[in-house]
Amino acid sequence: MKYIKRKAMKGKPAKQLAALRGATRCRNEVEDMQVQVRALYDDLLQRNHLQEKDLVSLIFSITRDLNAENPAAALRHGGRALDVALFAVQEAAVQGGMPGVIRVIIHAYLPQGAGISHVYRNGAEALRPDRAYPGRK
Repeated sequence: MKYIKRKAMKGKPAKQLAALRGATRCRNEVEDMQVQVRALYDDLLQRNHLQEKDLVSLIFSITRDLNAENPAAALRHGGRALDVALFAVQEAAVQGGMPGVIRVIIHAYLPQGAGISHVYRNGAEALRPDRAYPGRK
């Protein structure tokens, strides 16, 4: 994994910019999209020992069949990431692709040398079986 390093400030350890990935599946319903987006976000922060102050930006992509709610709005409606840059795009339509998927990439500063834990949940584990298990880096 390639990192961009940030110099240590007085009394604080150096940090590195990292990209965390995750995905979840959901139904095309506002409530389910909100629940699944928040759970994915919370899992990523918890597993990587992050606080919102460590985040730089989040980019969501959603499959074409999900149009009930924007995942960025779903996250904000839950009171999360209020001061973080959020963006959402439609996933490229690929023949045979898995429907009902919300993907995210989070750019965040982690302590130098920290491991990264990606999160695939609620059926999205099939997208990246190599990253689907808790504790896998």
